[in-house]
Amino acid sequence: MTLASRITLVRVAMIPAFMVTMYLSGGTQGLWMYVSLAIFIVASLTDSLDGYIARHYNQVTDFGKFLDPLADKLLVIAAMCMFCQWGVFPAWALMIVLTREFAVTGLRLIAVQKGHVIAAGWSGKVKTASTMVGLCVMMALPGVAVLNWVVIGVIVLTTVYSGVEYFIQNWMTAFLRKNIHPCNVLTGSIVSYLRGGEGKCLLCCVPTKKSWKSMTVR
Repeated sequence: MTLASRITLVRVAMIPAFMVTMYLSGGTQGLWMYVSLAIFIVASLTDSLDGYIARHYNQVTDFGKFLDPLADKLLVIAAMCMFCQWGVFPAWALMIVLTREFAVTGLRLIAVQKGHVIAAGWSGKVKTASTMVGLCVMMALPGVAVLNWVVIGVIVLTTVYSGVEYFIQNWMTAFLRKNIHPCNVLTGSIVSYLRGGEGKCLLCCVPTKKSWKSMTVR
């Protein structure tokens, strides 16, 4: 197991400790809330650390691509569940977040079954970062209603946008067989396969390969 993956596992292990200290805080400003905030910040920073190590030391693995976003989801949802229990985070907003996460995870699982691994996109990373910062603000300044609603609004908007973008960009990867160009599904034709061999698709300009097969959709 790579160092980056070990750091991600440490982040996962910090989640139970975070939830215990959140319970002890009772949702009010005090020592345990600050301890919870400290744990949350350290866990959030490990997200950037393991990503940096993976990219700069060639430790990018399929396991890391799967575990890293999962660890982020568990950490964020744990905080949201606690705030929801205290009536600070509305249940409908939590439901939007959960729906997006379950849908994205399901799409990834389908892609894995077909031999593909879908890594997290940039909009997903922005969503995760803004959500973590927002939750830190809610923990640092509990009880400020206006601030809480601003954070909730940002979380919901980034969650919906990243979810829609993720499906638009990756549903073809998840549902198509290997070596089939996406435009064959959209058009039901062979326009994406250039007779000259490798080149660019006539529709989407995505590079084509000789190994790509055409498929008629009925």
